[in-house]
Amino acid sequence: MKAKVAIPLVIASFLSVACGRACTEAVDVAHEEYGARAAVRKYEWFKDTAAQLQKKMADIEVYKQRISVMEKDYEGTKRKDWDRTDKEQKNQWHNELAGVRASYNGLAAEYNSNMSKANFRYANVGDVPAGSEALPINFSAYTDGK
Repeated sequence: MKAKVAIPLVIASFLSVACGRACTEAVDVAHEEYGARAAVRKYEWFKDTAAQLQKKMADIEVYKQRISVMEKDYEGTKRKDWDRTDKEQKNQWHNELAGVRASYNGLAAEYNSNMSKANFRYANVGDVPAGSEALPINFSAYTDGK
């Protein structure tokens, strides 16, 4: 009879310890992912990434402007008649422009993916700390093939 009572007590004791540990672990994980430090770290990542994306967009415009100016300088002249160094420079700018666009698209995809993983309030104007600015909800891929 004592064995019949002891076994359920041992099982109940084991289950209470196991549940306690699981519950504690769940609270720890929630705190790590949604606590104040995590929120600041994630906000800073989004802020830094948004700044990098804006810089890449500005770089794209600079390359497009350089190419446009060079094409205007040679307006009416066949490409084969351009100065060799100018042809090489334009090719170099086109290659660099393609690289910046690809880099922008990859970073924009990562930003958009991370923004969609949870309900980040960083993009809501009323939900960011005073003195901070709301972040874009997403960045569009740069698809201009020019």
